[in-house]
Amino acid sequence: MTAEAPVYDPTDEAVRRDPYPLFARLRDEDPVHWSPALRTWVVTRYDDVREVAMADALSPNRLAPFYASLKDEARRSMLAEVMRYLSVWLVFRDPPEHTRLRRILNGVVNPRLVAGMKPQVRRVVDKVFERVHGRDEIDFAAEVAALVPAWVILDMLGIPREHFEEIKGWSDDIRAFIGTSRAEPRRYERVRDGTHAMAAFFRALIAERRAEPREDVISRMIAATDDEGALSEDELVGTCILMLFGGHETTTSLLTNAVNALLDHPEQLARLRAEPGLIDSAVEEFLRYDGPSNSVARVVARDHEIGGRVLRAGERVYAMVAAANRDPRRFERPDELDLARSPNRHLTFGSGIHFCLGAPLARLEAQACITALLERHPRIARGTGDTEWLDAMVMRGMTRLPLRLA
Repeated sequence: MTAEAPVYDPTDEAVRRDPYPLFARLRDEDPVHWSPALRTWVVTRYDDVREVAMADALSPNRLAPFYASLKDEARRSMLAEVMRYLSVWLVFRDPPEHTRLRRILNGVVNPRLVAGMKPQVRRVVDKVFERVHGRDEIDFAAEVAALVPAWVILDMLGIPREHFEEIKGWSDDIRAFIGTSRAEPRRYERVRDGTHAMAAFFRALIAERRAEPREDVISRMIAATDDEGALSEDELVGTCILMLFGGHETTTSLLTNAVNALLDHPEQLARLRAEPGLIDSAVEEFLRYDGPSNSVARVVARDHEIGGRVLRAGERVYAMVAAANRDPRRFERPDELDLARSPNRHLTFGSGIHFCLGAPLARLEAQACITALLERHPRIARGTGDTEWLDAMVMRGMTRLPLRLA
């Protein structure tokens, strides 16, 4: 009896929890796969995923075609402000707009800035762990992984930490629109409300910084210029939203997935405890083995062939980074967690001009947080209850990770 052909459906709970067996079948049997559930192409081999991420025949601007396709005028009106701010996000822009914005932002957020933040990041990590001191069990996702990157980015932007809860709510509203794999109820209302609230918050903050600049990233973005001038008001607001959204969502998932991987591999956990100097390569392996980037999304700008399949202009493509990072054509023993793996050219932060601007900060936060966790709690184990995974197509991470500390 012939086995059924593999079909990618991210709404399947089993796939959401562990997509890797299906990714292995897709890589072997149907590496450029048409998903009827998503009505989109799903690409899974390393070389093809890298090509999708870098090819100028594919555009990251998936919002504009989506908005143009809306026939419901009420819905178009509802999403007008969302488009106003999210369409200027660096991750959705093509050259030359992307080139100009990236050039300006590279002068504001860069490895030199991040290198100087090491003491500050460690202070944030210590403060977060002090909040759970003396507890036997915690939800690592909510009580540590969500707070560390959020507090760091709030500090960078000059925003008091007490705003975290409301900002997290707005961010969740935006994630429900951008990253989810299903049409959840009130999806468009949520993203409208979240974007409106966050935009108003940042417009007020930008006005304050124009009047009284500080030593924070918002003030630096306001002052930054190139030959074409400064960022527009909408670009400032949109970039602030992106920094806050991307700056904590992705790293939160990196932290939960890393700890989950260590719990699944006690021999590697013991190795990292015994050899804390492995932390840099360990973080790279966490990024590869089960990283926070499930996929990158593109729209076909012109007819284009990948892996023998013709992709037509206007079609959507999801390049599955998580699948590429386990491709045996590129990595030896790809399904094993090896904290000393070298080389380790994973695709988690993207490739080419869209390489993640926040990669150095995410690495620093993960190195500091995991090091502190194992220093303070060397006998971590799974806590009571189940883990819960994000319902997301672009991101991969957990919303709940019970952890026993002692």
